[in-house]
Amino acid sequence: MIKPSYSKEKNLVFYKIMLSFAQVYNYPQEKLCHHGASKWLTILMVKERERIDMHVSVKREDKTIRPVKLKPQKYNRPKQCCPIRDDEPKDHFVKRGDTEFAGTHLILDLWGAKHLDDIDHMEKTMRECVEKAQATLLHIHLHHFTPAGGISGVAVLAESHISVHTWPERGFAAFDVFMCGTSKPEEVIAVLKQAFYPKSMKITENLRGVVADENIF
Repeated sequence: MIKPSYSKEKNLVFYKIMLSFAQVYNYPQEKLCHHGASKWLTILMVKERERIDMHVSVKREDKTIRPVKLKPQKYNRPKQCCPIRDDEPKDHFVKRGDTEFAGTHLILDLWGAKHLDDIDHMEKTMRECVEKAQATLLHIHLHHFTPAGGISGVAVLAESHISVHTWPERGFAAFDVFMCGTSKPEEVIAVLKQAFYPKSMKITENLRGVVADENIF
């Protein structure tokens, strides 16, 4: 077989190409010389393979496994929705005098009110209501029907909820405030007056879940 007149660099490239095909098709290296490669090139290929294997093995031996130090993760303890006192039942029922009940439900009708089509102002006001009432906000969802239309939405609380529906064309807003435990839903009234400037406000208070009513049925 005639020795090809390629340079050593070109032969090495040729070897790498043939070797990659041999690895893909699981072809033995020793048979490459019978299919287009000269014997001296096959020897060069084997030596190059040995050199690469030696280089890899040296790198593997020198490789040091170092233990990874994990940083301790901080666990943020969730804020307790209704702080439990020693004299407070664990179901967060409220005791007022001789009456025991689940929570206070305020129904507020605002007439002649302003800013009832401003969704950003509404969200800010509801957040302030939650803060003043010492409640725990879980999330707020508000829907604006049109850019100048009414707003419907709810602030979901750990203690229950605050909901709102507005009719800007009538200057009317209906708020629904229901809270249990040690929260103070009555604090919402002053916040709503300051935020929407109603000409009049009708307030209805209902005690939900009065224990004396549980034996009615």
